[in-house]
Amino acid sequence: MKKGYLSQYFEAVAQKELSSVEVDKAISNQHEFNGAMTLKKIFGVTRKSYSAHFIYLNDADEWSIGEEGTLTWYDARENHPKRSEYRMYYSSTVAFSRASVGDTLFLALRPDKQILAIFTEKDSTIENQIRWLFGLEERAGTDYSVRADFDTEDNRLDFASTYILEQMGITIEEDGEQYLDLIIEKFDGIFPKTKEFSEFARSTVKMELEDNPDELILRWMEQEELLFRTLEKHLIRERLKTGFEDDVDAFISFSLSVQNRRKSRVGQALENHVECLLQNRGIQYDRTKITENKSKPDFIFPSISDYHNRDFSVERLTMLGAKTTCKDRWRQVLPEAERIKHKHLLTLEAAISENQTEEMIAHNLQLVVPKRLHQTYSAKQQAWLIDVNEFFELVEERQS
Repeated sequence: MKKGYLSQYFEAVAQKELSSVEVDKAISNQHEFNGAMTLKKIFGVTRKSYSAHFIYLNDADEWSIGEEGTLTWYDARENHPKRSEYRMYYSSTVAFSRASVGDTLFLALRPDKQILAIFTEKDSTIENQIRWLFGLEERAGTDYSVRADFDTEDNRLDFASTYILEQMGITIEEDGEQYLDLIIEKFDGIFPKTKEFSEFARSTVKMELEDNPDELILRWMEQEELLFRTLEKHLIRERLKTGFEDDVDAFISFSLSVQNRRKSRVGQALENHVECLLQNRGIQYDRTKITENKSKPDFIFPSISDYHNRDFSVERLTMLGAKTTCKDRWRQVLPEAERIKHKHLLTLEAAISENQTEEMIAHNLQLVVPKRLHQTYSAKQQAWLIDVNEFFELVEERQS
């Protein structure tokens, strides 16, 4: 197990496509996953029960559905050693009841020997992302494909992989304690304004503004996330020391404030870092200015006054939305600047499904993705994607 790598959280994983005999109650009610001979690489040959966390994920739900249960690995023909038939018996869960034929099952063994059983909707973005995270090949069919060599991983977890793990319900153990004293001294032990914190995060990254903007965006976001979680952990620890006594409402309010701060901050942080790069390159822009119907696109180029000037050529106008992740929220940018028919959206999300990117293309939305993340997309998608530097060059050309 290497801290900061996937092996810190998983020892092995298997994937398969769910068949009708496994999920259709009209055909079978045996509570078993079949085709499990290859699972011997993970679970061995002796009968064993595992505590398991079952979770169902799709692209539509804001929150995942999960619950505890059990999985039992056994040989249904253990009295016939030459005719072994290994199966995985599962307990009933709401998460599994939502799964359909063709959905993908991931069985991931954790270091504490608990199994994370993940059901993902067929052809969804989250299915693509989990497969990419685990380094698995394309859909394996109804037979299992297995990977059990995470100790050989040489790529540290980054912003994209951390996001996927959190979607799976995994709590990431941040290692930023070496920055805590510096953070407390600078911000007096309270959360600063997002813009101030973004500036601080950039100051702790040993890269120059003239470096590759695609890498800068990712490194700045990864660093800010690390520093934010470090400060957040400290402040939560201090708040818990004072306790809530019997005030349940106060505890719930505090918990919600933590979640809301995380959500609002991360989007603003991305905008802050994009703005820094724009300023450094001398690109003209306006940020969150009103267009039509009180819409406020993240960035308008070259200016909001040019946008509202009907004599200004629409071919020289550009709009950029910035969202760390898309889900269905990418649609929010479509009505934000009616004059601009072909819009751009910057995201740090890996492995978005082809179904979603085809929809984006149909709506004249161009996805902008840091170059490092292009390899998480299919070859067809990569031919369409543009990176951050390419977007900047496009805007610079329109402003020349």
